[in-house]
Amino acid sequence: MSDQPVQRRLAAVLAADVAGYTRLMEEDSEGTVAAWQVARDGVIEPAIGARSGRVVKLTGDGFLAEFPTVEDAVNCAIDLQAGLLSSSLDFRIGVNLGDIIDDGRDIHGEGVNVAARIEALAEPGGICISGMVHESVRNRIDADYRDMGEQEVKNVSRPVRVYALGSVAAAPAAPQTQTADRPYIAVLPFDNLSDDASQEYFSDGIAEDIITDLSKISTLMVIARNSSFTYKGRAVDVRQVARELGVAYVLEGSVRKAGGRVRITAQLVDGANGAHLWADRYDRELEDIFAVQDEVARNIIEALQVTLNPDEQARLGGPGTDNLEAYDYLLRGRDLLYRFTPEATREAQAMFEKSIALDPEFGAPRWEMAMSLYNQFMSGWDGAGPEILERGCRLAAEAVGINGQDADAHRVLALGRLWSHDIDGAVDAANQATALDPNNAANLSARGHILGYAGHYDQAIENLNNAIRLDPHHHTIWLHFLAHAHALKGEFEAAIPLLQQRIRRNPETDISRVLLASCYGHLGRADDASEIWRQVLEINPDYSLEQKARVLPYKNPADWGRIVEGLHKAGLCEE
Repeated sequence: MSDQPVQRRLAAVLAADVAGYTRLMEEDSEGTVAAWQVARDGVIEPAIGARSGRVVKLTGDGFLAEFPTVEDAVNCAIDLQAGLLSSSLDFRIGVNLGDIIDDGRDIHGEGVNVAARIEALAEPGGICISGMVHESVRNRIDADYRDMGEQEVKNVSRPVRVYALGSVAAAPAAPQTQTADRPYIAVLPFDNLSDDASQEYFSDGIAEDIITDLSKISTLMVIARNSSFTYKGRAVDVRQVARELGVAYVLEGSVRKAGGRVRITAQLVDGANGAHLWADRYDRELEDIFAVQDEVARNIIEALQVTLNPDEQARLGGPGTDNLEAYDYLLRGRDLLYRFTPEATREAQAMFEKSIALDPEFGAPRWEMAMSLYNQFMSGWDGAGPEILERGCRLAAEAVGINGQDADAHRVLALGRLWSHDIDGAVDAANQATALDPNNAANLSARGHILGYAGHYDQAIENLNNAIRLDPHHHTIWLHFLAHAHALKGEFEAAIPLLQQRIRRNPETDISRVLLASCYGHLGRADDASEIWRQVLEINPDYSLEQKARVLPYKNPADWGRIVEGLHKAGLCEE
């Protein structure tokens, strides 16, 4: 018996178990035990430790953990479900804040009991939290909280209000693997200290261009803008950011633009202890902004003792124009494009047109314009037809012709070629993009997406996993791309949890449900496939396999046939 005195305290408790564990053990006991061990050692224990939690106990089909704050507990739950996507096991997680009794070896009490009971209410792969937890985190963790109402909980006198976590907009990442020769760094959005709040696009653009420069360095791992910018407008502790993004270093700064002058401050911080490794302030004429960006990137490289090869030395530099007004219109257009609405896209295109007119030899506004046209075409905005896609491809090709060292231009050209069914041309352009910018998550994702359609499944999976590692707050469609590659390779069990996660985060998707139904069909799970197919037709009554066969750019038609075959096996469509 422990000599440690019994403690009573308020604690954040996380309870989890494997859905359908008994059935899984009956079907394949050795495989289930092995999968549990891999999940425990590779995901569960590291994720809990990274959030300052402690594993109280492990059971055959679950675990119990305690955390110092509810925010740590909920973020850990999100980390866990993201990290367990590739596992063949589906975990349910419950988080509660309540009184516990700690006897030195285990924890007991109502706080634990409620966590365990609400965990049982979660869907496989899902998370449920108590009302007290919801009150604590709803303004700090950006997620879709679905009110499940008050639930009766065994051995608790009053009902407990329960919330299910749906789509998580800022789902923190599991820790990255750091190596001495490939450190990870995140560049936070620079604070806009200008008197004019509308100048925020300019400070965002400065930070984004620094991210672009740093990602060209093969020995430096740079977190994507999409993830680091989730901290925009938030007062953050750099050490917490480093822990959440799994990086060793964080760059933060500010921009003050007034008249013809600009002041930029930047500081590189050690994510472990918050110490400044390097800091500087630049008071310059506005036209010197490109030189300042270059100086900041090179100072970071020097501080991290990173060695550049000759090609990387040559690729570092300004955005490709000396025309400050053209650059300003580019940044304005880029800011609008990120809003992804028909109206903002039209406004962005007007900005890109002005940028091109001011400097016809500036390649970036051409590929940004091409990307806006692709968005317009893929979304069907303003009646966009094939001519819009063709125009986008021409602009991307012009951007490559202007600056063959611009990796983004090659990526955008690759996507245009993909949707124009030029698969070999798309692969060539995607390969060039990643060769020029090996740590750009968008380039890696595009290359993985394209390689899947080209039939190079293993390379597709590798590129997409690398993209997700660099962009933990990635777009949910990346989960579909990764599942698609696994399914085409015949790895249906690996594809299923990815698709389930994608559907949880994007409930209106029809395409991920179709692929999930096919995977179920291949595995003989006809009932599951039928339910998913019912949801497809509920979301999109006009869904047509024939139409998809025409538009999806498979190099080998047998790949699409493999997906349709899974639907046939489940009896969902005619031969």
